[in-house]
Amino acid sequence: MQVAVFGRNFPSYARENIATMFSKFSMLHVDVWVYEPLFEFLQKKTGLRPRVAGLYNDHSELPADLDFLFSLGGDGTFLETVNLVRDTGIPVLGVNIGRLGFLSYISQDTLGESLDSVFSGRFDIEERMLLKVETQGGAMKGLDEALSGLDVALNEVRIYKHSGSLITIHVKVNDEFLSAYWADGLLLSTPTGSTAYNLSVGGPIVVPEARSFVLSPIAPHNLTVRPLVLPDSAVLQLSVDTRDPQFQLALDSRTVDLDVDTVVTVRRADYTLKMIRIENISFYSTLRNKLMWGADKRN
Repeated sequence: MQVAVFGRNFPSYARENIATMFSKFSMLHVDVWVYEPLFEFLQKKTGLRPRVAGLYNDHSELPADLDFLFSLGGDGTFLETVNLVRDTGIPVLGVNIGRLGFLSYISQDTLGESLDSVFSGRFDIEERMLLKVETQGGAMKGLDEALSGLDVALNEVRIYKHSGSLITIHVKVNDEFLSAYWADGLLLSTPTGSTAYNLSVGGPIVVPEARSFVLSPIAPHNLTVRPLVLPDSAVLQLSVDTRDPQFQLALDSRTVDLDVDTVVTVRRADYTLKMIRIENISFYSTLRNKLMWGADKRN
């Protein structure tokens, strides 16, 4: 079996659990590929020197027959794994060394038990929708480089103002005009991303298996404008009016500036991200634990 481990720096309190994880890999004779900056951190800052099959820096250096990828960190780290697995279908498991952790939902307290579940086959695979972005018009120079050559997002696609002025975002759904949003920006969120930025701007939480995404305005000037749930078959075209020569396009945490005459098309990607879900940890239990639903003493 071959696995890859991705992550960056982590706090000192996580050292023993990370050491236990690598010991488990060694005991099970698992070939481990480690992200090179993480490997250097482990050696220099924590004194850990795990046995590895190899190091990598990007997706092209990973073996083609990888069984799993482990993401060590918070949800931001997990989002970066999309750029590693791309359309390979490699399942990803998120181990939470951050704060909230909807994607990296495995806690350090249950890491050993979760690893046992993975290596004994007691897990499910959830297929998480990705959003694909295409652009037309405007200056495309530097777009691929800014987006790391990846045109999909796991959480959300965001259109946002470039400076202080409000922008007007004209939205078409399946070639039919929907509305002109006068706002700071606009979010198009997957079910996965519904618990992220979308939640902060008042959008609904959507369960992962729902075949839909959410269009949510960011600080709209018209208070009657509300989030809209759309079927995942919808194709959206977005164009921007603004006093600035450019606006911002973000795919998760990757951001690029586009000329104001650029038209952005967003649709469901033709592949998914495969996410490992341990049998006894459901999406609903994650909601209760992370958002503290039912924590009121009256319950």
